[in-house]
Formats: sequence, structure tokens, C-alpha cells
Amino acid sequence: MLRPNGDALRKCILKGPYTSTIVITPTVHATGDSPAVPEQTTVETVMNMTLENRAHFESENKAIHLILTGIGDEIYSTVDA
Repeated sequence: MLRPNGDALRKCILKGPYTSTIVITPTVHATGDSPAVPEQTTVETVMNMTLENRAHFESENKAIHLILTGIGDEIYSTVDA
């Protein structure tokens, strides 16, 4: 039986590492007391990512944690170097 996040971990391994994207915030036109805000671009963060991207990001963190806690100190030291 798979753990609840088993599918997400599998997708994370198959898709590769998560790469953040650029999020475009559209222009907000001036209204009454508010000035206009021009179109802006920002790097995607946990706070503004889609549910699918967040699941991939969190699964990657979980996979890394599982790998690092499952290997011995000698192997970790070799990989870390």
C-alpha cells in the first residue's frame, strides 16, 4: 500500500527538481483613492505558487529528507564533498 504522498513523490522523482518560475502580476488600473499599479514580475514563492507546483516543491523536500535520513554517514559525507 502506498503512503498518501507516494504519487507526489514518484512524480517528483520522474519530473526532476522543482524550478521556480516568474509570476506576472497584471496591471491594476487606478480607482477612486488607489493609484494605478503597473505590471510586475516576481519570482514564484511558496506563498504565490499554484497547488500543483506547491505539491511538487513539497514532495521534493520530502524526497530529499527521506534520502538523507536513509543513507549512512559515510555515504552522506562522500556525496556532500
